[in-house]
Amino acid sequence: MKSERRKMVETESIRGVEKKYCSRAMMLAITLAIILIAIGYKAMAKGLILGSLFSVVNFIIMGRTLPMRLNRTKRKTFFIGLGSIWFRYIVLAIPLVLAIKMEQFDVLAACAGIFMIQVMILSDQLFTIITKKFSSGTEDGES
Repeated sequence: MKSERRKMVETESIRGVEKKYCSRAMMLAITLAIILIAIGYKAMAKGLILGSLFSVVNFIIMGRTLPMRLNRTKRKTFFIGLGSIWFRYIVLAIPLVLAIKMEQFDVLAACAGIFMIQVMILSDQLFTIITKKFSSGTEDGES
């Protein structure tokens, strides 16, 4: 029972992280796409949204397969991890192939969209570091 409860807490924690970063990534992608459409770069906007959608799907797949690798033998963990990586590579290849084959999507914007989740994670960590630095400086007074 304790193991099941821990697994539920871990799954809820993963879902919270997914929701946080996926919603932020899509909000940024949509905002940038609106700006790109307004200034006349419709193909770039479509490519950015396309790449961002598949970035979100990739991140969710990663979160879903992570608990499957816990409490398994090394061999099963290896094959589950390897299968997950290959499947996620295929998922990430889809927007690139679409962008290359179809002129309505910009390839570079699709590539940028693919890295949207990573950008959100890095910017969140950078924001945390900066706010901790400033909040610790104001609590101690002028240093």
